[in-house]
Amino acid sequence: MILSEQREQSDPFFMLQALAQARLAFEAGEVPVGAVVVLDGEIIGRGYNQPITSLDPSAHAEMVALRDAAKNIGNYRLTGATLYVTVEPCSMCSGLLVHSRIQRLVYGTTEPKAGAVESAIELLDQPFFNHTIERTSGVRAEECSAIMSEFFAMRRAAKKRLKQRTPPTDG
Repeated sequence: MILSEQREQSDPFFMLQALAQARLAFEAGEVPVGAVVVLDGEIIGRGYNQPITSLDPSAHAEMVALRDAAKNIGNYRLTGATLYVTVEPCSMCSGLLVHSRIQRLVYGTTEPKAGAVESAIELLDQPFFNHTIERTSGVRAEECSAIMSEFFAMRRAAKKRLKQRTPPTDG
C-alpha cells in the first residue's frame, strides 16, 4: 500500500519534468515528446524528441533520455529505473525499454497511430521478450495530450497560411 501511495505522489511530479522536456522539443520545432529516467527517486536522464535537429531518426525522447541515464550511471542496464514519457512509446522505443531493462514505464497519453504499448500494437506483451516492464498510463494525460494538440494545430495553421500565399500553378 505504501508503494502505491508513493507512486501516486511521485508519478505526477516526474511527469511534469517530462512535460518540461516536451516543451523544449516544442520550442525546437520538434514533435513535443519529453522523457525522464528516474532511479531511487532521482532523475538520472533527460531527453526530448530531436530527430530533425540532430539529423538522427532514432533521437526520440525515450532514446535520448535512456542514453543520458546510461552515461550518468555508467551502465547500459537501467535495472530498477522508471521511464516517464509524455506519449506512449513507439515500437523502436518499446524494444529499447526491454533491452535497457527498465523496470517501469509511465506515460501520459496514448498514441493511436503508432503506440506500441496499448494502441496500435501491444509489443511489450509479446512472449518472446525476456524482460517484462510494469506499466502505468494516463498520468497527466490531459496536459500531455494538450501540448501535442497545440503543436499539430500550429503546424496545420502554418501549412494553411503557406498554401494561401502560394499562387496556383498552371498545369
